[in-house]
Amino acid sequence: MPHISVKMLQGRSEDQKKRLAAALVKTLTQELHCSETHVTCTIEDYDAHEWQEVFRHEISEKPTEKVYKKPEYDPKDLL
Repeated sequence: MPHISVKMLQGRSEDQKKRLAAALVKTLTQELHCSETHVTCTIEDYDAHEWQEVFRHEISEKPTEKVYKKPEYDPKDLL
């Protein structure tokens, strides 16, 4: 069952998060040809300091073949 996990800097409204989740679920079901009933989505907010650890764990330390969209920024610039 597909699960979408979004981790991002805080500051988006609940309405933005709901619209994002709906758009991601719609795209995923179209691309994977699966039912929306099998898809889940979580969204987690972090401040700039917390993001440093998330970036390290979720992006920097992942094998490069698992990161399908590479970062084009230095997370330290967010501090």
